Amino acid sequence: MAGEYALTPSSLTDALYESLRMRIINGEIKGGERLTEARVSSEYSVARPTAKACLERLTAEGLLRRTAHKTAMVPIFDSDELTDLFIAREAVETAAVTRLAVHSHLPEGAVHAQGAIELAAERLSFPDQVAADIAFHTALVEAAGSTRLAKMHGLIMGEIHLTMGQFQAHRSTSPGTVVSEHAVILEAIAAGSQEAAAAALTAHLDHARDRLVGQVQRAAAAKE
Repeated sequence: MAGEYALTPSSLTDALYESLRMRIINGEIKGGERLTEARVSSEYSVARPTAKACLERLTAEGLLRRTAHKTAMVPIFDSDELTDLFIAREAVETAAVTRLAVHSHLPEGAVHAQGAIELAAERLSFPDQVAADIAFHTALVEAAGSTRLAKMHGLIMGEIHLTMGQFQAHRSTSPGTVVSEHAVILEAIAAGSQEAAAAALTAHLDHARDRLVGQVQRAAAAKE
């Protein structure tokens, strides 16, 4: 149906981007599904150039990939890709938390996000947990005071957010697990211990990676 999805008039491209981003992350548009300019233009009643600009933005952030025929497709991650993604993530975020620990600096944004995660865990609101989790890690990196570090983090966080949504990361562990692991990271930063902050972050990311890889492997085994 043409015009099925309504957009607010504030910024058409931004509104289109946000709507498609959430549909991809929440699994409404599934891994392997293709998104064409014609489809987006029809579903949202927008001009083809607007649809193209939005698809290019989503592709740049890793939420879409271009096939050999230049058709945008929601990526499907295998175990090796997930492992590689977390190698990059750990390198960037470790640099951030150790830098914060030097001055025992707890970013206000991270503290606020931690409160949001606690509330979402109590309510068993998994989408809100994912959003707050992303906000927590983003706040840590942005507060480290390195523009380039934040830029590198931004390049991979689209894929991180996508995998967390696709694999329902927070549903595969106790609601309080992420809360407690984040708390240990914050405590180490506040104590000024670079070593403890790095260790807490590494343990947290290792657990997240293992949950995602485990789900991928179980899904693959079920298909055999």
